[in-house]
Amino acid sequence: MFEPVDIAVKRLDHAGDLPLPSYETSGSAGMDIRAAEDLTIAPAGRGLIGSGFAFAIPHGYEIQVRPRSGLALKKGVSIPNTPGTIDSDYRGELKVILINHGEKDFVVQRGDRIAQIVVAPVQRGILKEVDRLDETARGEGGFGSTGV
Repeated sequence: MFEPVDIAVKRLDHAGDLPLPSYETSGSAGMDIRAAEDLTIAPAGRGLIGSGFAFAIPHGYEIQVRPRSGLALKKGVSIPNTPGTIDSDYRGELKVILINHGEKDFVVQRGDRIAQIVVAPVQRGILKEVDRLDETARGEGGFGSTGV
């Protein structure tokens, strides 16, 4: 079991009395994020919605912003860059990009749960340029090359 990571959270003025992002159940992987503003997103449209909070994520971690499955299933609403990454050196407001794949306007009201955030460790890589790569059974086979 991993130990929880302390993350400083700053409540911005427009967050008002919104609750801090939180886990809804003891087994939840993500904390729910609520809208700090009202917005209507037309079908095939996108919108940027503030959460009212800024975070100081420890170095070596990120916050991943992910869609809520209920919104995706019931309303056709998702996040176009999922998962979105909030880097450890970003100190601005956490905002969520939503896309409406549904057939009706999607109305967001202040306080609605619009996304979830997952705290995740980040493993950095070191790129080393080479003349050849090792061979594998798959080789250069790309999209759909391993069958259906």
